[in-house]
Amino acid sequence: MSQVTVTQLAEVLGVEVDRLLAQFKEAGIDVTDPAAEVTNEDKKRLLAFLRTSHGKAERDISAPRKVTLQRKTVSELRIPAGASGRTGRSAGPARTVNVEVRKRRTYVKRGEMARSDQADPEREAAQKALDEAREQREAEERAAREAEEAARREAEEAAQAEEAERKKIAEEAAREEEEKKAAEAAEERATREAEEKAALEAAEEARKRAAAEVEVERSERRRREEKAKPKSKEKGRSKSGPTRYGREELHVAAKGKRRKPKRSRAQSSAATGQHGFQRPTEPVKRELEIPETITVGELAKLLAVKAGELIKTMMNMGTMVTINQALDQDTAILVVEEMGHTARPAEERSIEQELVAEEETSDTEGITRPPVVTVMGHVDHGKTSLLDYIRRAKVVDDEAGGITQHIGAYHVETPNGVVTFLDTPGHAAFTSMRARGAQATDIVILVVAADDGVMPQTKEAIQHARAAGVPLIVAINKMDKPEADPDRVKTELSKEEVMAEDWGGEEIFVEVSAISGDGIDNLLEAILLQAEILELRANPERRCRGVVVESSLDKGRGPVATVLVQDGTLNQGDMLLAGQEFGRVRAMFDERGEAISSAGPSIPAEVLGLSGVPNAGDEVMVVADERKAREAASQRKSASREGRLAEKQAAKLQALFDQMGESEEAQNVNLLIKADVQGSVEALKDSLTRLSNEEVKVNVISSGVGGITESDATLAQASNAVIIGFNVRADAAARKIIQENDLDLHYYSVIYDAIDEVKKAITGLLGTEVKEEICGLAEVKDVFRSSRFGSVAGCLVVEGVVKRKNPIRVLRDNVVIFEGELESLRRFKDDVSEVQAGTECGIGVKKYDDIKSGDQIECFERFEVARTLESTARPSE
Repeated sequence: MSQVTVTQLAEVLGVEVDRLLAQFKEAGIDVTDPAAEVTNEDKKRLLAFLRTSHGKAERDISAPRKVTLQRKTVSELRIPAGASGRTGRSAGPARTVNVEVRKRRTYVKRGEMARSDQADPEREAAQKALDEAREQREAEERAAREAEEAARREAEEAAQAEEAERKKIAEEAAREEEEKKAAEAAEERATREAEEKAALEAAEEARKRAAAEVEVERSERRRREEKAKPKSKEKGRSKSGPTRYGREELHVAAKGKRRKPKRSRAQSSAATGQHGFQRPTEPVKRELEIPETITVGELAKLLAVKAGELIKTMMNMGTMVTINQALDQDTAILVVEEMGHTARPAEERSIEQELVAEEETSDTEGITRPPVVTVMGHVDHGKTSLLDYIRRAKVVDDEAGGITQHIGAYHVETPNGVVTFLDTPGHAAFTSMRARGAQATDIVILVVAADDGVMPQTKEAIQHARAAGVPLIVAINKMDKPEADPDRVKTELSKEEVMAEDWGGEEIFVEVSAISGDGIDNLLEAILLQAEILELRANPERRCRGVVVESSLDKGRGPVATVLVQDGTLNQGDMLLAGQEFGRVRAMFDERGEAISSAGPSIPAEVLGLSGVPNAGDEVMVVADERKAREAASQRKSASREGRLAEKQAAKLQALFDQMGESEEAQNVNLLIKADVQGSVEALKDSLTRLSNEEVKVNVISSGVGGITESDATLAQASNAVIIGFNVRADAAARKIIQENDLDLHYYSVIYDAIDEVKKAITGLLGTEVKEEICGLAEVKDVFRSSRFGSVAGCLVVEGVVKRKNPIRVLRDNVVIFEGELESLRRFKDDVSEVQAGTECGIGVKKYDDIKSGDQIECFERFEVARTLESTARPSE
């Protein structure tokens, strides 16, 4: 060990420096300074002193008293197969075990051993007694262990014997039971065979008896017919009777022989009891149920007649039809009654009623489900930011223009439970989206900015929540701003009949901040408390039922629908019916894009595999098989098509009346809209159609989800339409057609940009209008005669400015009697261009001399202004 100072040695030994210096002094070592170095010799001397002071003999501490050597050897031991010692199990394979042997040997100085032997004989005796006691204890433990092992082996052998006996008894009981069942089955089979044999014999006897009776009846009837025949005919039809010339007619006999096989076949069929078709003696009257529509061929099948006969009957009634022509219910009933049958309208039992009936029969007690919460409010009040803080994500950064333009569905796991959130847009164009979100929700969170107050979309959200009949929780956001005023928000909401609990109302008000996170925990507690009061329940074991929140068309994945499960469980592979579309669920994803295999109640999921893009808000249900799904989808498409045809017919009639009152200058603006999701299509279509007025009409000729294709470009070319792409782009074929034909194509990512652009285009089509503005009024005080100008009116300008170049009107008793222009305007003898109010002047009116004292001369000017949609809006709007 190297030399160290007294301070360092004190730190190593863990003693105080003063005490260590005192010990050095007592040991006779000249060390008084804490920074002095201590040699190894000094350390040994100090150690010897300390050992002596503690009663130990002084000896050479540098030499060890004993040395211990350790040695380790490793060898391998191979255990053959079947030698593991297991009982009742199959033998394992051969194994190789590593055996490690450790040996330790201690060498002690002979002098130490001699001193220990001489100095401590009593210790040897104690050690010997201790060894004997240890050996005795080990022997006793070994005996006890052997006895315990023997007892355990005996217990195991007894248990194995008992188990074998029990298995033997069980096998015998099972064998007896099988034999008993086999005997009962054989007896039952024999009884059944006997009964079947007796029944067959009775049936055969009855059949033979009936055949005999029929044969007797036929022979009796044949005999009566032969008796009733004239004799001449009997002679003519005799098989072998002689003629009057004594010859036999052989060909008659041959004819009779040819008829024998027919008679024998009839007899054989009668003998077997199988009767042929017999024409009914009376006409059959049928009672039919006629659906809403039925084709001629289907009606003929119901009547059990040929289609030609039915067509002939209808031709006699004055109707020319074909076999595939559809008949309405009233016409079909008249035809059926004309043919002598009875008909009644069929009860309407659609596939929808069958699906609802299946769901009702499978309804059972449910369990508590998570609440579905919709976040609503005015644009830029922090709805998505608030939800973003709850989800710990950055959704608002991905939205174009900083506003939400589609419904987002997310579920959040809180410490108190799961909550599903629906984020709705706040722009005025997304009214239908907000209404759809309120209909699919359990609780509505109304977000109001503390620095902005109640706005138009806030009032609209309150109306949607009231119409849906769901409870309302008000979140006063942006409380971190210095200009935040929650009392103002409460006051404005009280005017909309939304009263806080602390003001005596029923709605829960929570002050939050989406930036700092203040009040978020209180908001979640209020949501879960409201959900507990509502007692929301669902049955996860039944078939899935839900609603389409949003839908889109992905180029790589096909139709994608965001489904909110309201009841039951949606599993991958289920046959799904969503509005007018159906399909088997090929894949499911959560809001983060991770694949999932099932979604329970109140959980949103993206679904792939539908036949087309469903409409947002369509009802979703899982059906038993593909046939029912296809039939229901077809029925819904037919109903939708009939509804559209009826709307078009009504629109044509309305257009006829509208055209009667419209001017010839009315113009049309045709639009073709394509967007990324169905909700954006609805919002754009509704907002742009509302821009129509009496002179310019906006027509949306086509709208859909997905990119702009070649067919869209061709349609826009044929109809001279403007193509609007909202968050979508045109493919190569479409771009080629657009460039070749110079079509008008516009891309947008924010909805109000699209609305403003179309509004500007419509405003340009409106043109300009001429407006008049009165700039001056002069009152005639007296009239003078002039040889040059004729009658000159001495006037006083009472309002504005009278300008010489502007047109004028002459008023008498506030009635216009002349409109023209000034011929002269003089101030005293000087010609002037204008005269200000409060000044006298002389005015000569061109080509008008009938001016009297008391008349008024009104000076005005005309100018053109561009027409706007606000100036041409209908009074009803």
